[in-house]
Amino acid sequence: MRLLIRWLINAIALIIISRLINGFHVTSFTDALIAAAVFGIVNSTLGLMLKILTFPLTIITFGLFLIVINAAMLKFAARVVRGFEVDSWTAAIIGAILLSLITAFLHWLIKDEHRASR
Repeated sequence: MRLLIRWLINAIALIIISRLINGFHVTSFTDALIAAAVFGIVNSTLGLMLKILTFPLTIITFGLFLIVINAAMLKFAARVVRGFEVDSWTAAIIGAILLSLITAFLHWLIKDEHRASR
């Protein structure tokens, strides 16, 4: 159940971001659901490997390089999913930042105990 809630929150966040940022497009809620699933899978596999490989750079930049990795994962997911487009790196970086902020806020709003315990 918790996984379903996280998936829906990510899809809603993608829809919100597409309304706020030029160059970040989600055609429909179905495309947002698919994009959220693909982004989650890509981020937990390829993203994890990239985060491990770039750990020294992440330390040097005080963790800010993780935003670049998340932006790259967004652009990768956009290449795979029809109806989900990220036009530029600027849109991807701003989208990655907003995705983190919006999902954190939505988890707080619904009082997701798993997120609150971290």
